[in-house]
Amino acid sequence: MFQSDIITFLRAWLTAPLRVAAVAPSSPALARLMTKELTSGSGPVIELGPGTGAFTRALIACGLQQRDLTLIEYGAEFATLLQHRFPDARVVNMDAADLGRAGLFSRPDVGAVISGLPLLSMPTHKVIAILSGAFTYLKPGGAFYQFTYGPRCPVPDRILKPLNLRAVHIGRTLRNIPPAAVYRIERCAQANDLGQKVLRAVADSRG
Repeated sequence: MFQSDIITFLRAWLTAPLRVAAVAPSSPALARLMTKELTSGSGPVIELGPGTGAFTRALIACGLQQRDLTLIEYGAEFATLLQHRFPDARVVNMDAADLGRAGLFSRPDVGAVISGLPLLSMPTHKVIAILSGAFTYLKPGGAFYQFTYGPRCPVPDRILKPLNLRAVHIGRTLRNIPPAAVYRIERCAQANDLGQKVLRAVADSRG
């Protein structure tokens, strides 16, 4: 981890603590846990809130090419840094809640969405917009990966069930400040038409 990253992260946190939600970049241990189910064939991948690129580097270590990555970053200071570090990746300076109307992909062929967003600090309507937008791009079998510092999934069942989604705990690491857990959010095994219609309707309502 670059010492300059810690300074950049701390400065951003002091400016907007609810948006950044952490005082330091994620550790290599958490980055490996977030990406452990991905391979070189998992692309394209969308990353939400990449910050200084801790998860981005882990994605590349999995065998993914920079050109396979779309990095969605709201903070202008982080977006500029990411463009410099990963010149072949697509860096988009935007709010992740606008995913559904951004038209990033013409069809749902994304293999995974990796989220470093502080979902616990966001209002319900924004979390729904982020999830519904992400799943409009995810292909069948694709998943949304989210970490949390809390004791349970940061997206409760009252949000997941209407969207026909479920959360699966895939691991926890103590080698992070603070310790963190990772969840895979995926479509329910018996995905029904209603669930897909809900996802599309919510995404369309943000457009």
